[in-house]
Amino acid sequence: MHRRSFIAMAVSALAFPGGAAFAATSAKMTVYKDSTCGCCHEWSRAMSAAGFSVDARDTDDLAAVKARLDVPADLEGCHTAVVEEYYLEGHVPLEAVQRLLRERPPVRGLAVPGMPPGSLGMGDDPQVAYDVHAIPSGTGAPYVFMEVRPRKG
Repeated sequence: MHRRSFIAMAVSALAFPGGAAFAATSAKMTVYKDSTCGCCHEWSRAMSAAGFSVDARDTDDLAAVKARLDVPADLEGCHTAVVEEYYLEGHVPLEAVQRLLRERPPVRGLAVPGMPPGSLGMGDDPQVAYDVHAIPSGTGAPYVFMEVRPRKG
């Protein structure tokens, strides 16, 4: 990870209400990823730096993990993590994970489909724009949980 990206991630963790207090809880997170994927490794490192106890597991069958968790095919990302009762699909930003665990909405998980350039683990792009989707428990369509938009200044 580039030093600037790491510093920005660490500062953002402290800038959000409850972020520093949450980091101290050391919630356990299991990350299922391909052994050769560098961005998955960087995302996992960022979560660990934010205070999560990360267990990164290399697998040759990510499709089975996604199927077991019932991740919608159109919302799949390059790795899948599980924290408490939720899954995190793809490059979900730290701020969304912290909000999820603080608010505890009735969802199965969060997803960032694909691999948006500039998302956590994918470099530092101040012009990045993408949506974080929430997948409801039970019935209902996925909805936008958080919008990530270009930074100002």
